[in-house]
Amino acid sequence: MKKICIKITLIFFLSFSILMILRAQTIEISADDLKDKIYGGIIGQFFGNLNGLEHENKYTDEPGNVTEYIPDLSDGAFTDDDTDIEFVYIYHMLKTGETMLSYSQIRDLWIENINEHIWCANRYARKLMDIGFDPPYTGRIAYNPWSVFNISGQFLCEQFALISPGMPQTAARIGTHYTHVAVDGEPIQTTQLYTAMISTAFFEYDYIKVIYAGLSAVDPKSEIHKIVSNVIAWYEANPDDWRATRSLIKETYWSGTFDGPGGTNGYRIITSATIASILYGKGDFVEAIRHAFNFGWDADNTAAMVGTIMGIIKGESWIKAQGWNIKDEFRNTRRPGLPANLTITDFAGMHFELAKGIILENGGKQVDKNGKIVYRIVVEKPKNIEPLPDPLNRIDELQEEWLPLILKDITGNPIQKARAVYATVCLDLVNEISSVNPENWNNALDEIKPYYNALIEDELWDPRVKEYFYEVIYNGNVQPFGHDL
Repeated sequence: MKKICIKITLIFFLSFSILMILRAQTIEISADDLKDKIYGGIIGQFFGNLNGLEHENKYTDEPGNVTEYIPDLSDGAFTDDDTDIEFVYIYHMLKTGETMLSYSQIRDLWIENINEHIWCANRYARKLMDIGFDPPYTGRIAYNPWSVFNISGQFLCEQFALISPGMPQTAARIGTHYTHVAVDGEPIQTTQLYTAMISTAFFEYDYIKVIYAGLSAVDPKSEIHKIVSNVIAWYEANPDDWRATRSLIKETYWSGTFDGPGGTNGYRIITSATIASILYGKGDFVEAIRHAFNFGWDADNTAAMVGTIMGIIKGESWIKAQGWNIKDEFRNTRRPGLPANLTITDFAGMHFELAKGIILENGGKQVDKNGKIVYRIVVEKPKNIEPLPDPLNRIDELQEEWLPLILKDITGNPIQKARAVYATVCLDLVNEISSVNPENWNNALDEIKPYYNALIEDELWDPRVKEYFYEVIYNGNVQPFGHDL
């Protein structure tokens, strides 16, 4: 009898312990509050993005001097590259019921919907699709010269965290799936940084803790981790002097150019400015966005991220109570195939619908509490789900994976032949491929020529790389390049 009592006690203790663990892993939020935070994040993003356009790339060597800022959407919202590529994804995720659209689906969506108003890594990814490349290869560093530094990893990730409340790992998996279309390496660390911050902001009001949550989602060996850590340290040393921190950012990370990691289009300067803007905003919605304008460089990008995070923390109800002019209109002027005229409420509502599904997909529940709908979310701790690849260009991995595909493509249709030649040169496999069947190789060379100017003449390719491409394609040179392209 004593043994039975001990067993019953042990079972009860274990059951109680398991119950407490399960409770510790969940958090509840009412449907109304979830909606309020998602809508707040969307409005904050629009404020930062669209009010930031007049400051975009205006302040580089010197900071801005915006002394007063009143958020304003009196003309409603409209499509801009900080939101409209994600709009394509969000719309079709909801339409198909699939959170992770396949890469072939994504390619088809780009070909149909995303042909204009795209730049840099995104523009190059779209050109690669024209010769048969699917994501994520359109964003691989070996193939896309912009992908190693471009800010596409951060300005195209907010929406995926808005639909993953309290689930930073889920947000990162969804986010990186989509941002890999155009970038890899350090920019993918920025995706994980910001998706963790946004996802965490649903249940954490302390902006500093939100930043540290983001830092926990970044590879400790990455440059992004060091950048965020440096900005925090500079803020702590100069908590009331944002200009001092801005000078340190410029001195340490600004290259004085448009491209490259330290350019206005690069992860170093934009990540620094974003984190600094949140810190110097000190929890104030308006001040955080105003600082994003003044830190400068690609200010609308920075302010959109800042506005999203602060908008979630504050919520739509708080934003609406401030009395700012907000016209409930969202005009799609850039993405054909999607609705042309929506409201901001419609746009935010798409995210709310997706969030409900993702909560349930990840083990959460919808429950009724006193006649109100409540969501019980299985919360996740932020962590790095995708470390930096080594080497960054994944050259060994790509050579092994693409060699059989190239050998098949070299005898295929014109597009396949063009892709085969491009991949062969980028992966430094010219000697190997050309020796298998010289006739097929020479025939394939003609198929890449119509795409030569659009791809190989891109300003980002090193002159030596351009010369090697030319020698291979036009002069039949089959000698190895001699180092990673």
